[in-house]
Amino acid sequence: MNPARVALAVLVWSGVLLQLWLSCRLALANGKSLADGLIVYFGYYTVLTNILVALVLTSSLFVRHTAFTRLFANAQVWGCAATSIALVGLAYHFLLRGIWQPQGLQWLADFLLHYATPVLFSVSWVFLPSRYRLRWWSPFIWCVYPGCYFVYALIRGHLLGTYPYPFIDVTALGYGAVLLNALG
Repeated sequence: MNPARVALAVLVWSGVLLQLWLSCRLALANGKSLADGLIVYFGYYTVLTNILVALVLTSSLFVRHTAFTRLFANAQVWGCAATSIALVGLAYHFLLRGIWQPQGLQWLADFLLHYATPVLFSVSWVFLPSRYRLRWWSPFIWCVYPGCYFVYALIRGHLLGTYPYPFIDVTALGYGAVLLNALG
């Protein structure tokens, strides 16, 4: 068992669970239901991708004898998680960090989800080699997850009337601009 992966798994799960608690607490404080808090929480690419990273890391800590551990031990899943979490860090840093000023525990969750996890998991993916080989077409496979999230976010936004990120807000920008933003 790799101590660095154990520590990183604990760190990622801490950020994911802290944000879950904060999202539910905020919903209840605003007179909304726990379900409303969960709907908001599971609407973010950041949250879903951090959960993916947490699952990948956790699966690496166990013997790969179950379908769950085999799925998340797959080199394609690791590569997808690494590129997706790097996207989380880059998009947050360059597009979102200036639109709000988190304080207290929200600052800690924000830091863990948007900076610590993206940097540490990306570094671990590069420097803690896997026994698996990647194919030249692997990056194309890794694009499936962000693409699916984009479709999910658009459908979810249409149904709920709110979008998780300003750069994919169809109501404010229109489909053309949102599609260009997504491709960017």
